[in-house]
Amino acid sequence: MKKLLAPSILAGNHANLKTALDIAEGDGRQWIHLDIMDGHFVPNLSFGPQTVADLRKESELFFDVHLMLDNPHLYIDAFNQAGADLITIHIEPSYDHSESIKHIKSLGKKVGIALNPATPVEDIYEIITHHSIDLVLCMTVVPGFGGQSFIHDVLNKVKELTALREKSSNQFLIEVDGGVGPTHVQPCLDAGVDVFVAGTAYYKGSDAERREFAQSVGEKS
Repeated sequence: MKKLLAPSILAGNHANLKTALDIAEGDGRQWIHLDIMDGHFVPNLSFGPQTVADLRKESELFFDVHLMLDNPHLYIDAFNQAGADLITIHIEPSYDHSESIKHIKSLGKKVGIALNPATPVEDIYEIITHHSIDLVLCMTVVPGFGGQSFIHDVLNKVKELTALREKSSNQFLIEVDGGVGPTHVQPCLDAGVDVFVAGTAYYKGSDAERREFAQSVGEKS
């Protein structure tokens, strides 16, 4: 499967997010990751549909929109209209996961399911069995804030997902998000990761370091 580095715009300069987009596009990236936080499901706030819509006008990058919300199902339409290409919803909150997946698909968008570090893969067995999922996101930090350390034990979960995928017709991408830096690339590749979300490690690096990072995951700059 194709390997991708998806810069997390949350680590960009919030006074000028257009610059963060320009850096990713100028570096040859294909995806941009947008973390949407509500201050309830995670203890932080980021931005909403209007910001995504404004960024959409400035970029043709693939918008990987990650809803870290208590009630993500209530915002699917808003982020669809804002220009999301892929909408990822967490399994932990209580809402109708199946109907939400169907709704995202009905809008012509790709759909992802996200798991926090403590959430076992078993919690999405039924979803993987009964729905066509485009991506499974494994959080490699406790979500809410940037700059945390990568939780290596999550790679056991990635290996389990890789084994499930090999036995299934549901060929979803596996994404990691949280504390991801160049030193984590090879262990992640070995475990079966396809999409690497990187915030601090990407945006705080030099142009040369960003290119080297992308090349290490197998994506050309």
